Amino acid sequence: MTSDDPFGLAPADLRAALEAALSGGGEFAEVFLERRSYDFINMEEDIVKETAESVGLGLGVRVLRGDRTGFGYTNDLSPDAVRKAALTAAAVARGKAAPVPPVPPLRRRTVRASVHRAAAPASGAGLRRKIGLVREAHEAARKHDPRVAKVAVRFSDSLTSVCVANSEGLLVRDVRPMVKLVCAAIAEKDGRRESGYWGGGGRVGLEYFRDVLTPRRIGEEAAREAVTLLGAADAPAGEMPVVLAPGHSGVLIHEAVGHLLEADFNRKRTSIFWNKMGRAVGSPLVTIYDDPTIPAFRGSYNIDDEGTRPRKTLLIEKGVVRGLLQDRLSARLMRGAELTGHGRRQDYSHWPLPRMANTYIDAGGDAPEDIVRSVRKGLYVASLSGGQVEDSGKFTFSISLGYLIEDGRLTAPVRQATLIGTNTDILKRIDRVGGDLGFGLQTGTCSKDGQDVPVTDGCPTLRVSAMTVGGTS
Repeated sequence: MTSDDPFGLAPADLRAALEAALSGGGEFAEVFLERRSYDFINMEEDIVKETAESVGLGLGVRVLRGDRTGFGYTNDLSPDAVRKAALTAAAVARGKAAPVPPVPPLRRRTVRASVHRAAAPASGAGLRRKIGLVREAHEAARKHDPRVAKVAVRFSDSLTSVCVANSEGLLVRDVRPMVKLVCAAIAEKDGRRESGYWGGGGRVGLEYFRDVLTPRRIGEEAAREAVTLLGAADAPAGEMPVVLAPGHSGVLIHEAVGHLLEADFNRKRTSIFWNKMGRAVGSPLVTIYDDPTIPAFRGSYNIDDEGTRPRKTLLIEKGVVRGLLQDRLSARLMRGAELTGHGRRQDYSHWPLPRMANTYIDAGGDAPEDIVRSVRKGLYVASLSGGQVEDSGKFTFSISLGYLIEDGRLTAPVRQATLIGTNTDILKRIDRVGGDLGFGLQTGTCSKDGQDVPVTDGCPTLRVSAMTVGGTS
């Protein structure tokens, strides 16, 4: 086993596993190998409370037959264990007895252009250097304001090698770096406690925290948000114009729209969009993409977890549904749908699902300041902390920080507000779109069917003409 081949399995071994996987009558088989090293640091109350290192190695085998999926996995890469995992997958997807088709020779495909931007990979840096980044963020948050009472900083990095082989003769490998540094700060005054959060990272190296986003800024921004919220009033309630800030508000698009354009929800007809292809569901100002090929982004990758080259995928064009995020199973069952490179899995012990990567509303033509000036009385959403979305498209989102808009100006900060609505209603009510497309913090993780994958989302400044705000008055 070498750094070039961290798995110790030759192409002949992979072909044998694929043929065993097809022995139950499967129509397609795939082997996914993964080796992952991971480091973690946690600092709280001026003390580095935890450091951890781990290495994981394993293999997953998937078999498709019609709409059935067989799957087996193992962290033992000996020939007997690999064959057992392949036969487990074959048994689950078993069909009528038939001769096992020979697997063609595996053809190694090269990843040409890389989205990874790790000049100084974090995996090669020592623990002392990483702790230094954590301490810098922690100190910056603590010193920002005497009202900051508690700070927690977490750093993690990983380096993942993957290999995908399938019964169509594909053989492709990739190495994926990832790094993240986040700070959470709690401010206190007169018995009131408020929290702030900031961070960054992506498919980058440690140079990111020198050249793009310093630990000092991460700590200061987390503290600044917590302190700002100490002076925030309770949000008003009712229907009003809402302006969404660029970048951070993209999570609303991710949750309220993106999930419902994943192909499995549409082929199962559980998404509100399942019969909307080619139909208008939003304002002609709204165009939405998912693009896994943006360099350095947390949600980016050179190949998806089925070995498919990803592509920028148009989901909604000028309000009209144009595409879905496809994995191999959904594309097969939807009869000829093209693969988009969105088959993703948490790790080798899970099978792939169609998932988002970097989802965003495209830029428009309005100046952001003009959008704010256009609102006489409303709410500006600076950041969201998450929400809940139903298959019907109904959603509720919590605002972590907002501001009142009065006579076209941002005035008092507000807290404890929620946004309530239905995705198609909101898409239709977007009537101003800024030219300032931005993306949220490079720290996001998306959950689906018990699997977590890294993602990014974004949007320009947006005005929703009327939206229900849940508040206290």
